[in-house]
Amino acid sequence: MKNILLTITLISSIAVGAQSFDFKYDHYSLIVKDLEKTGEFYKEVLRLKEIPHPSATSGFRWFVINGNSQLHLIGKDSVAMKHSKSVHLCLATQKLDEFIAYLEEKEVPYSDWPGKPNAVTLRADGVRQIYVQNLENNWVEINTAVH
Repeated sequence: MKNILLTITLISSIAVGAQSFDFKYDHYSLIVKDLEKTGEFYKEVLRLKEIPHPSATSGFRWFVINGNSQLHLIGKDSVAMKHSKSVHLCLATQKLDEFIAYLEEKEVPYSDWPGKPNAVTLRADGVRQIYVQNLENNWVEINTAVH
């Protein structure tokens, strides 16, 4: 009986711990030094739609990624920047080949995960991915994941 009660208590605590909060992706914030030039990368190269900041008139540029998901650029003059490829914004598209052709037309460099120029990584799960960098060397992954 003691083991049955212990098992029921354990299962109940796991079930409570596994509760879903139904999170939705809201935004990704990125600190940049040159807000104007870096913002133009996301607007012109990635073609994200720029939206106004709800209260600030300067120091920010906000972009819609899809639906309600957003990218927030925050301008700061003195921030220690580290540019690890492991820290990146990732956008998914089923039009990766079209996007690669567009990058090549605009002479925007891209690479695979190991860093080989003009190459595409094929992940073990079948997703294809490339990486580009904005003007301040922050990484952006573009892949073909289906959500």
